[in-house]
Amino acid sequence: ATALYKRGLRNQTIQDVRPVARKGRNMVGPAYTLRYIPAREDLNTLAEFRNPEHPQRKGVEACPEGHVFVMDSRKDARAASAGDILITRLQVRGVEGVVTDGGFRDSMAIGELDMPAYHARPSSPTNLTLHQALDLNVPIGCGDVAVWPGDIVVGDDDSVIVIPAGIADEVATEATEMTVFEDFVIAQVRAGVPIIGLYPPTKEQTLEDFRHWRAQQNR
Repeated sequence: ATALYKRGLRNQTIQDVRPVARKGRNMVGPAYTLRYIPAREDLNTLAEFRNPEHPQRKGVEACPEGHVFVMDSRKDARAASAGDILITRLQVRGVEGVVTDGGFRDSMAIGELDMPAYHARPSSPTNLTLHQALDLNVPIGCGDVAVWPGDIVVGDDDSVIVIPAGIADEVATEATEMTVFEDFVIAQVRAGVPIIGLYPPTKEQTLEDFRHWRAQQNR
């Protein structure tokens, strides 16, 4: 998030989504998107689920392996974006994770899957109640963040961040280096070192200590 902020990108963290269940590992993959619009009752009956071209069903079968399935549910969790059967199918197909700014039905079962899943809260009503699946793999908004197909979606046990595809490599390199330095800082803080001059490293001694620590840790 800080690496993106340094590049002028201040709104890349998807708001009000959280892990259905903590996985203790990161979710990382390119975005494959689904856009919902408000349902119109005459066009969004149960018969839609028999349509092989229904965008939600089609998207579950089309999302590429290793991608993250991201759904624009207009931040409306009153009806589910999907349930455990479709999410299980995504996992079996090798999809990396799933994100909605709405809710999931059968969320307890989804939480037991190995695949990371993020939503606003559990929601039992079928998506047809309020959400009409319309477009696949188009730019969407999810939790107030613009998501383009192919953007890199990173999730952990805290949140989900969207990295524009064109800068993903440089952000990853910078974030890796920052992680090493922050591991050093945590070790120093636990040892009783004051934060001034340590973080950020405004003292030359801090940088020297970091180089020594890094060599010792083989980082």
